[in-house]
Amino acid sequence: MIMNHETPGRHGTRPVRVFPGRPGFRAVRVFHDSARALVIALACIVGTLCFVACGPPPEVSSTATPDPHLATNGTVEVTARLVEIPEGAIFKRDLYDYATILKYQVVKVHRGQVASNIIYVGHYNPWKPRAEAADKRVKSIGGTLKQFRAGDTHHMALEVPIDDHFMGGIVNKYFGKETGPLYWAVWTNKE
Repeated sequence: MIMNHETPGRHGTRPVRVFPGRPGFRAVRVFHDSARALVIALACIVGTLCFVACGPPPEVSSTATPDPHLATNGTVEVTARLVEIPEGAIFKRDLYDYATILKYQVVKVHRGQVASNIIYVGHYNPWKPRAEAADKRVKSIGGTLKQFRAGDTHHMALEVPIDDHFMGGIVNKYFGKETGPLYWAVWTNKE
């Protein structure tokens, strides 16, 4: 049997449950003002942390830290979408270094001028990641792009025309179809 009593304490009387048959055992349910304030403060802190942690992610901009290679290389800087990769345009040949021409649709011109919103760009050793494409013949190319995929958007520093910057084999599946200049990709990053 549980009996309820009121016992005097420092802050007035409080209810105490006494369990007969268990000497010295009392279940006391007391909430002092300072304990209650501490519990409320902790609940507010936990709630605030949950709200901040579960909120929307901060906006991340690709322009937060611009790549200096894009701004300092080439005479033209564009963001463009790779329209397609023609069959046979990219192939791996360890003993044959070549450039291939790829078709892009210009999204934005950052620097310089382009002849049209469709441009044709030559990439050296296109089967290699851009960071590994340079060699002793062609030294000043690079970028963060790992692999060419149709539909991807690339931020590129370009030179024009390609013949002034590259003297070697060129695979051009658009030969006779393109009318504008051929651009040379100096730096290619994936957007």
